[in-house]
Amino acid sequence: MSNFAKTLERLTATIEARRGADPKASWSARLLADRPLAAKKLAEEALEAALAAVQADNPALIAESADLIYHWLVVLAAAGVTLDDVAAKLDERDGVSGIAEKASRKK
Repeated sequence: MSNFAKTLERLTATIEARRGADPKASWSARLLADRPLAAKKLAEEALEAALAAVQADNPALIAESADLIYHWLVVLAAAGVTLDDVAAKLDERDGVSGIAEKASRKK
């Protein structure tokens, strides 16, 4: 298992452990209790990561990617979606051209 996979597992467990905690004491608990706030933070971090990429600022890209992944995991947890659910969707798309996959989506 890659270090990234281990980190994702650990972070996912930490986020889940914060479910039901005091939102005043835990940022994860606050986000889990406020799905719109969690989604807003996810969008903000995605934009910041994209801007860092455009600016070729790798240190910022690394930091913003970490923030993005954390907020993505919180949004998934708040929605009751697991990493296995996401992996299953990726597995369905394995070997399918991105162009063909996008064209197959209902409008």
